[in-house]
Amino acid sequence: MTTALEIASAVRDPELPVLTLADLGVLREVSEQDGRVVVTITPTYSGCPAIDEMGADLRRSLISAGFAEVEVRLSLSPAWTTDWISDEGRTKLAEAGIAPPSRVGPVAVGPVPLNLVPPSRQVACPQCGSLNTSEISRFGSTACKALRRCNACSEPFEHVKEI
Repeated sequence: MTTALEIASAVRDPELPVLTLADLGVLREVSEQDGRVVVTITPTYSGCPAIDEMGADLRRSLISAGFAEVEVRLSLSPAWTTDWISDEGRTKLAEAGIAPPSRVGPVAVGPVPLNLVPPSRQVACPQCGSLNTSEISRFGSTACKALRRCNACSEPFEHVKEI
């Protein structure tokens, strides 16, 4: 029998369907006891418009697999970070033509510095690998992605921004 964790881990992200919620690092915990499943997810940011769809997809998948009672809980702490995207998820993004985010590393404790200038960094083109790319728009098809263009092969592409 397939476990609740296996089923929940296979649910795709509604905004980045090349990734599962587990690949994205949004799926935090799945517990099952006496036919009741509790799934905890952390949205990529508190205003994520896809969070309701994620919960509905999780409930639908688990109920179709025979789990009668499913509860989806949101956890906002600790806050999601792009470091939670799995290595497999990063590979899937690149294979889909979306530049994965760089690793950010541990978050400093204390006041958050305000920086109004976007970080200046090189992002490799997922098509040809060139680092000669430029940002076209800070926002792509979703708030968590930026639109970039490769100056070497002229292909536009999205880049998942580091959070």
